Amino acid sequence: MKVGVTGGSGFIGSYVCEELVRRGHEPVIFDHRRHARRQPYEVMLGDIRDSTSMTELAAHCEGIIHLAAVLGTQETIKQPRPAAETNLVGGLNFLEAVAQYELPGVYICVGNHWMNNSYSISKTAVERFVHMFNAYRGTRVTNVRVVNAYGPRQTAAAPFGEGKVRKFTPAVICRALSGLPVELYGGGVQLSDMVWVGDVARVLVSALESAGNGIVPDAVMEVGPARSQSIRSVAELIIDQCVELGYPRVPIVDLPMRPGEIAGDTVRADPMTLPAIGVDPESLLPLEEGMRRTIEWFIETRGTHWVAPEPCETATA
Repeated sequence: MKVGVTGGSGFIGSYVCEELVRRGHEPVIFDHRRHARRQPYEVMLGDIRDSTSMTELAAHCEGIIHLAAVLGTQETIKQPRPAAETNLVGGLNFLEAVAQYELPGVYICVGNHWMNNSYSISKTAVERFVHMFNAYRGTRVTNVRVVNAYGPRQTAAAPFGEGKVRKFTPAVICRALSGLPVELYGGGVQLSDMVWVGDVARVLVSALESAGNGIVPDAVMEVGPARSQSIRSVAELIIDQCVELGYPRVPIVDLPMRPGEIAGDTVRADPMTLPAIGVDPESLLPLEEGMRRTIEWFIETRGTHWVAPEPCETATA
């Protein structure tokens, strides 16, 4: 299939495009601007908030995976409008476009769907719209709920990189490799399942292929591990692996919880939903192996993908 990938230039999107190619499909990246790094795929410029642009994408594709969104949990609370406009209107434009051309589609949902922040609220509203469109408009769209994706190429936020949203894995790895204390909101007692980004891409493409064959489960597909761990235990794993790779051990520092999040939160996936689209939960990459690959990639790309701050700098990651 020729598959449109909104947000195909992003972290997860780049892996989705690679997975599509690996399976013999042709990705078309849909984005509002051309990115600096060269894309080996067709790029269609447009904004997901523009219904005409989304319809044009659907007219030139045989399926769409909708990833594009305004991200951030606490980052979107003070400015909720961009997340609401982009995620809600963009999601509806995606659904209207696949409905018009009777295309299979996949919508990426959030693991923290029940949290009261602009990102989670807007993303989860579209998840419900998917159910409505499937029931009353005859669409073939599968919801895939993704927990905390990690892996190489994920962008770090300041002071390490240009990312605008703080992501857990780059923040912890960059601090551990820079000899800085690892900072955990609420002490890291909350549970948040971690999933290898390559597995996320594999599930998303499997869901699209299944939808193309008329298999659209009523349940939301959830991609994540069978065993949940606390954020603190994952941070300790990262620190231990950095020590094994020759870096000095760094301490963990507790910070207050951020707005929109609660200490003790549980973001958990049920991977037993995945056989419905032909994915074996046992095939998901173990956290220890995936995190080691990720740390090694951050070591290799120090100074290019990310930079270590001066030793005196103590800004929050």
